[in-house]
Amino acid sequence: MPLEVESLAELAEAYVGRRPQEILSWALEEFSPDLGISFSGAEDVVLVDMAAKLGGEVRVFSLDTGRLHPETLRFIERVREHYEIPIEIYYPRPEAVEKLVREKGLFSFYRDGHQECCGIRKVEPLRRALEPLRAWVTGQRRDQSPQTRAEVPVIQADAAFSSAERELVKINPLARWTSRQVWAYIRENSVPFNPLHERGFISIGCEPCTRPTLPGQHEREGRWWWEDATHKECGLHAGNLRDG
Repeated sequence: MPLEVESLAELAEAYVGRRPQEILSWALEEFSPDLGISFSGAEDVVLVDMAAKLGGEVRVFSLDTGRLHPETLRFIERVREHYEIPIEIYYPRPEAVEKLVREKGLFSFYRDGHQECCGIRKVEPLRRALEPLRAWVTGQRRDQSPQTRAEVPVIQADAAFSSAERELVKINPLARWTSRQVWAYIRENSVPFNPLHERGFISIGCEPCTRPTLPGQHEREGRWWWEDATHKECGLHAGNLRDG
């Protein structure tokens, strides 16, 4: 039986003050083996580490857009080897990428905005990755983007990727954590991380759309820096967010 939206809201309220491991433990018990962790950044590998310690069965997947930094690709492989787990890699449809590049060039997002490119390279592959799942776990934090993520619940119905036939549940165990807590966990548990973080990159996406941040800048200012701050979502989470 799919969980009702009302019960998800009640669960979110009940778990809002719980430790991320408790939220993740509930997700593993409720949805395993039809549970996935979306993996790309520091927060996500923290969740992979927690899941490995909890011992539950979970699928780990990542999106290779074709525009990632080489360091990010090596980081994905390092995580696979470190935890001795398979990582499912999803790629964009070649024909869709070819059409976009043929018609608009390699850098149309600087002119037209990033949504079209992200839709092809990230959102459509994510939709395929989520198809076999009942729930997925993300590393979203409320303080990542005050304009769009400030109200992210720890448990929610996924309004963007659910369908009439299937309600997809989205779990955000780190919603109430800060960047400081994420990095404290990484240091204390010797968790692998992307070496780009040591070069000033805080939030890491595709190479053309990511740059280091300056002291005092918010972490999301390094993403799609040529656009307004209220639009700094690629579409993976925008359907569930305020002003998304």
